[in-house]
Amino acid sequence: MMRFFLAVAVMLTLSGCLWPGVTPPQTLHYRCGTLPLTLQQDNVRRQVRLVLDGNALTLSQTLSASGVRYSDGRYTFWSKGEGAFVERDGYLILNDCRLQR
Repeated sequence: MMRFFLAVAVMLTLSGCLWPGVTPPQTLHYRCGTLPLTLQQDNVRRQVRLVLDGNALTLSQTLSASGVRYSDGRYTFWSKGEGAFVERDGYLILNDCRLQR
């Protein structure tokens, strides 16, 4: 009888590890003209992580009237559909970015 309860306890513990509600960050590849841009999009934390100007950046999702916008106050990544662009200090630094499939 004790083995049965132990087996049930182990199964319940392990079933918690398989919860499908958490999705891992997704790697997205963009082509901005001739330049590649790769980022990690974390929908759970509402953040993107990318490297720009040699700096590893984490940008948090902010309000957007259209599309999805992430910013840290200096850098902004904005995407809508398969298009995107990046700004630094309000100036466009990467334009015409297209999602690669």
